[in-house]
Amino acid sequence: MENIPKIMISSSNGPRPMPVIGMGTATLTACSDEVKVAVIEAIKMGYRHFDTAALYQTENPVGEAIRDALRLGLINSRSELFITTKLWCDSTERHLVIPAMKESLRNLGIEYVDLYLIHWPLKLNQEHFKVPVPKECISTIDIKAVWEAMEECQNLGLTKSIGVSNFSSRKIQQILSFSKIPPAVNQVEMNPLWQQKQLNQFCKENNIIVTAYSPLGAIGNAWGDNRVIECDVLQDIAMSKAKTPAQISLRWLYEQGVSFVVKSFNTKRMKQNLDIFNWSLGAEELNKISHIPQRKNVYLIGMMVSEHNDVMADIDDEL
Repeated sequence: MENIPKIMISSSNGPRPMPVIGMGTATLTACSDEVKVAVIEAIKMGYRHFDTAALYQTENPVGEAIRDALRLGLINSRSELFITTKLWCDSTERHLVIPAMKESLRNLGIEYVDLYLIHWPLKLNQEHFKVPVPKECISTIDIKAVWEAMEECQNLGLTKSIGVSNFSSRKIQQILSFSKIPPAVNQVEMNPLWQQKQLNQFCKENNIIVTAYSPLGAIGNAWGDNRVIECDVLQDIAMSKAKTPAQISLRWLYEQGVSFVVKSFNTKRMKQNLDIFNWSLGAEELNKISHIPQRKNVYLIGMMVSEHNDVMADIDDEL
């Protein structure tokens, strides 16, 4: 079993460890049984951090996998796992946050999660989520009211830590100006082709851990592409080190001091994604990566709202 390094995040119990690599479960193609089997296999390999969300509709199979892992003796207690889930944008109102949190716990079949995130700084008024979201169905949120409800989730013991996802430094600064419990984590797109240098530095200065999603460009998902895996710089470095481009990307993230969630249900790639901790990148290799032209995943943003939406322009000032 792989020994995965941990990174310390703030929580209701003081600083506590979070595995630096987690398994993502966002999928539009896999069925519940596939997700459950993949999570169980990941636990066998040594994965201990699992990232889900109300939007993904994978909370149920993740919860089933936890129960099976306990029954099979793969873990001795629920506390050995670090579970992250997220508040979806249809519940970003103060009175809806705790009910949404409790619904996620019911789906997972557990008493608490380790980390609860605001998925996007948006309010969506849709009966059924469809993309792109029409302009008339999206609005800004009362971040103070929503964050106070997030703090209550932590105070009630429903989650050990709270944080945000897809938040710019400006929006995090808003929270820091009034919060009693500051965000522990900001989960954003980050990889060698979208390096988030300024945002990562801001988060470090404010004791907020960045968690990178789409660390490999989300290849294989409807919103992803192969630009990371096919990057010439990463391929050249991979060839020289007898590694894969994916491993180079993940190792680069690790050396930036961030955590990351990577989604693969292929057991070979799941193992490869863990094989990044007993070697390092040299100064020349890091320099080459630092000069890769930057481009964010525009399609991911476009999935959320229509192109000319003023609200999206407001939240996308950095991301």
